[in-house]
Amino acid sequence: MVAYHEFVSLSQSADSEERGSAAHLSALAYLNHIGPADEQAALYAALIGFLDDPSVKVRAALAYGLLHSTEAPRPIMLALLQDSAIIARAVLQYSPVLIDADLIGLIKTLDMTMLVAVSQRAQISPRLAAAIVARGQEAVTLRLLRRRDVALEGGLLSELAETRGGDAEMRGALLARSDLPAGARLLLVQKAAEALRGARIVKGAVAEDRLSRVLRDSCDTALSAIGEREAVRTTAAAYVSDLIVTDRVSARVLLHAVVTGHVMFFVDCLAELAQTPRAKVFALLETGSRAALNALLARCGLGEGVRNLLARLVLHARASDLADDAAARHYVVTALTEELIAEHGGEIPEELEEAFTYLSEQNIVLARKAARGVMAAFAADTTAALPVAEPRLALPAA
Repeated sequence: MVAYHEFVSLSQSADSEERGSAAHLSALAYLNHIGPADEQAALYAALIGFLDDPSVKVRAALAYGLLHSTEAPRPIMLALLQDSAIIARAVLQYSPVLIDADLIGLIKTLDMTMLVAVSQRAQISPRLAAAIVARGQEAVTLRLLRRRDVALEGGLLSELAETRGGDAEMRGALLARSDLPAGARLLLVQKAAEALRGARIVKGAVAEDRLSRVLRDSCDTALSAIGEREAVRTTAAAYVSDLIVTDRVSARVLLHAVVTGHVMFFVDCLAELAQTPRAKVFALLETGSRAALNALLARCGLGEGVRNLLARLVLHARASDLADDAAARHYVVTALTEELIAEHGGEIPEELEEAFTYLSEQNIVLARKAARGVMAAFAADTTAALPVAEPRLALPAA
């Protein structure tokens, strides 16, 4: 509590520090006032008076008193927004009374420090975030992308993936967001694969043919893994539909989805291709006969050879844990490969060449994974031991 005559003395002092104290006291008194309306009006008039003080210290003390309050008078905060840079920056960053309409018009002309201040506000709406990103300042855009509390529209994220996904730092920030649309995530994975393909250290360490196989297999895994995650969302159909429209759902992709245990993505693909309810497709895959599976796959528009191969794979998968067991995957892929060779007498039809090549590649990859798993289990068994001949001491000749 300060006596009125003491307040008048402070507010009329020649010392800017004392006037600043008066301005700060006025701000606190206004925000905490409980009483007659004429008293509130008098306090408001005092605040207006301090806006015209020639000292930036006084106006800063006024701003500091009102800065974080939702009850601060909007006209005063808007006036402080036009004040010196240090005051305006604080108001931009902290004042909760400013709304999107106040800020969006300013963003187009703000300098970098002011733009950073806006990007650090406690609450940023998708509309305001889009306006900030539209300025094209990469550092500020990255700051927003790394804030998990800021909701960004899917269209904006997809646009950034398309236009800025070639930059590794931007790509990493986008991929780290859980709200990134599935299509944009797949696009960024493909851009990352292209970057790896062009990296000198990678090209120097891995033969070109093997690098192509590894990257293609990785992209297929990403495609089906993203689809598997989308399967629990309402956007799953849109993701799969886009893949089908752009001809990215091939026999190889369908095989890979089952082999890697991404069963729900496989179900969504078949449901979209066959225009059949998802629940019905899942039931057929789980318990349907060989003839019923072939009928479903025929409705998907797949050729006879591919239909038979996928039906066999589904029947094998019912008895195996393909999601987590590399040895089970290796067994299934080996069985399919041997059945194809035996059935066609070593002359694989053109329709099945891509699928057969995929199975052959996976056979090698999965054999290595299965072997590593076996050796790891063997090493963990302390009772197991390899037979090693004991060294003999060679005695010198007499």
